[in-house]
Amino acid sequence: MKVASFTVRASQEQAIRWNRAAAAEGFQATGQWIARAVDAYLRVRAKAGLPLPLAWRRFGRFPVRLENGEEVAIRGAISPPFGVYRGDAEGPKRTGRHHCLVYIPERRIVASLRSSRQAKALAAELAPVLIRGDPLTPPEGIIERHRREAV
Repeated sequence: MKVASFTVRASQEQAIRWNRAAAAEGFQATGQWIARAVDAYLRVRAKAGLPLPLAWRRFGRFPVRLENGEEVAIRGAISPPFGVYRGDAEGPKRTGRHHCLVYIPERRIVASLRSSRQAKALAAELAPVLIRGDPLTPPEGIIERHRREAV
């Protein structure tokens, strides 16, 4: 099994509480207890239906098929398999209030929303559906809900 290491910063009071909790639950190391606590948090979050946020790179280039059928490389935020750029289905715009969410593998514009925050929230919710190909949760319903909430 591959193992990763993380450094967690804590105040003195937090460290004392964490050490006590780890010892009370029978863990030899506080790091083991922290790993178990984080896994439990993620399970609760998933059961509540809250998507995990994606890690976005500030800028990069990704291909997009615009409304007129032209394929161009556009600069924007990237979190594979998604990209977000300022503009609309006609292309990028320096000014304006719309941001397009792009599904990069298909070079397809998924939605045009009022802010990059809304586009990124939609991407976080769509990621598990598109990756798993879940037939019980069609992406069209999720996209339409985000469009209604963006107004």
